[in-house]
Amino acid sequence: MGQKVRPTGFRVGIVEEWRSRWYASKKEFGDLLVEDFKIRKFVKEKYQFAGISKVEIERTRDQVVVHLNTARPGIIIGRKGQEVDRLKAELEDLTGRRMELKIVEINNAMKNAVLVAEDIAQQLSKRSSFRRTIKRSMDSVMDAGALGVKIVLSGRLGGAEMSRTEKAMRGSIPLSTIQKHIDYGFAKARTAQGIIGIKVWIDLGLYTDEEDGDGANAQTGQAQKKPKKTYKR
Repeated sequence: MGQKVRPTGFRVGIVEEWRSRWYASKKEFGDLLVEDFKIRKFVKEKYQFAGISKVEIERTRDQVVVHLNTARPGIIIGRKGQEVDRLKAELEDLTGRRMELKIVEINNAMKNAVLVAEDIAQQLSKRSSFRRTIKRSMDSVMDAGALGVKIVLSGRLGGAEMSRTEKAMRGSIPLSTIQKHIDYGFAKARTAQGIIGIKVWIDLGLYTDEEDGDGANAQTGQAQKKPKKTYKR
């Protein structure tokens, strides 16, 4: 039996917030869970080039608040906010509920595991060399200030007849330390030979260092990132 645990699931409810924040009775729970899945799937497919790493959903009695964490907020907001108004109307038609959108800007896309995995997937879909792609991605992540990065590719790499797994790691990835912020991302690259799975782990340091705000990171000695910008609609 495998001993692998998804890093986000390992930390949710302890040091990570839940991706969906609402309460429902047993009778309504299943329908709301499916509705959350539909919202996430619709947004990710419609804005697959907007760099959306995470969709958080909060529910109150009369409305649904959707937090979109994106590296390119301009694509979702559009000119004079027209695009975000259109998205809001489409989500209201999809769910039949009153929606509110909050767009959270990601300051550094190369320190976000989901966006790094999706970037690798796009390069592999364009027939880029997988070894060169892994090396370039690891260099970019480490240059962005991460303490460690691990990338695993699985599938028919390089068009080989038999599928295999390729691993590469740089720095530290302490998966069992809950106080360490290990960001995890998964993506699929659709190639002519088949689908290649991409997993990315990024060590962002301790959660306590991130909460200090303007202070320097105790391990890296670098200044902390600026607070995220939020656009409300």
